[in-house]
This record gives sequence, C-alpha cells and structure tokens, in this order.
Amino acid sequence: MLQVSHVTKTYGKTVACRDVSFHLDPGSVTVLLGPNGAGKSTIMKSIIGFLRYEGQITVAGFPNKSVEARRILGYVPELPALYPNLTVLEHMEFLARAYKMNNYKERINELLTRFELADKTKKFGDELSKGMQQKLNLCLGLLPSPQMLMMDEPMIGLDPHAIKQLKNMIEEMRAAGCTMLISTHIIDSVDMLWDRALIMQDGTIKADVTRPELDASGRTLEELFFEVTENVSREDMSHPGADGSESGAEDAGRGETA
Repeated sequence: MLQVSHVTKTYGKTVACRDVSFHLDPGSVTVLLGPNGAGKSTIMKSIIGFLRYEGQITVAGFPNKSVEARRILGYVPELPALYPNLTVLEHMEFLARAYKMNNYKERINELLTRFELADKTKKFGDELSKGMQQKLNLCLGLLPSPQMLMMDEPMIGLDPHAIKQLKNMIEEMRAAGCTMLISTHIIDSVDMLWDRALIMQDGTIKADVTRPELDASGRTLEELFFEVTENVSREDMSHPGADGSESGAEDAGRGETA
C-alpha cells in the first residue's frame, strides 16, 4: 500500500531523515517509534506531501502527491489545525464536502458521539480545550474512512474514554482493510495494536520488525526499543540504577499523560 524508497530530507545543513526506506502491507497497522527528534514527524509530513524531499514515495502505486493518492490517504497531525471561526459541526461538514462524501451526516454523528463531542457541535474551534481539540482532530481524520490513514502522536492529550474508542476504531479499521501508520513515542499506548514496528533514531530506520519476528526473538517491543536506541540490553533494564533502568523504562513507556 505504501512504499517509501531512499527518502532524505534536509533543513539547511541539518539532515532530518537520511535514506529512509520501508513499506506497509495492505490492511496492516505499523507503529513508527523513536525518541524526540528521531525524524518521525518529518517522514510523516513527507509522505503526506507537506515537505520537499529526495527519494520516492508511492501510495497504492501512485506518487504520494498525486490526486489519486490524496483520494485514499488520510492524516491526523500531531497538533490540531482548527479554524477559530468554524464550529465543531461546521468543521466536519466542511471536510465531508471537500471529500465529496455522500450521506455523511450519520458518519459525523457516529464519530462525535464516540468521542463525546455530540454536545459540543456549536462550539467554535478556539473555544475547545486542548483535549477536545485533539478529539475533533481525530474525528476529522477518521471521517472520510481513508484506505490508508497516518496518525502522528494521536493519543497525546486524550482522556481514557477517547483512548479506548480510538483503539477500538483502529481494530475496526484494520478489520475493514485500512492500512495505518501510527507515529508515537509512547510505547505502551500501541503495544497491542501493531503488526509491524519501525524504530527511528537520528533520522534513520534502526529496526523494522513484524510482531511474529519479535515474538520469536523472545523480546518485548520496549526491550527492542531500548536495545536499538540506547544500546541497553534486557539484563541492563532489570537492574535499577543502570542506564535504561526500570524507572527510566517505565517513564518512556508511559510517556505524557496531559
């Protein structure tokens, strides 16, 4: 479904992504992990077509910036980009019309209800709390039911109910054949959802592993993450006070809660 081939992105003399290559199988969930500054958001923005880069990216065989690719590609950015002068409902209707969706009102009502925004339909974008803005951000990305969906740190700022609903929707979309790429640095937020895991550091892919491959190795995703990014072994993680100690591993696994 997605093919990323030898993508390099630089900002002046700074290399944000270097020769990044990977692919996503149709109907799979892939998590893109890495510490802050690893290049995750840069490669996501390159795939969606927001950035110029060297290399090649195709979606279902189409160049990622083509009309054909944009019709099947959805995106949930890390930071909501809402219009202050549009209400919650107007945001949803605006996007539905932009995608030329038919009979979209039922879909809108379903999403707003699941993410507890049904009573906020007349609120303007700048009147929403950060958590509510993130919920609307998710609803907008999910509304067109794209064949491929990319989500950048989608669970940051969500309350437990919204996290549960999002995880349920990820399972439902995978069952319906949707291909998903989820970028995050909160390992345990996606631990039970993924089929393939990519780990980035310093702008490169350091590990590309499927769930069966990781299970066969006897390691957890968290153990692989610290082994790749900090050269910390399972034995090191089991000794408090060592680099990658239990407290550090737990902090990285929990991530932010606000």
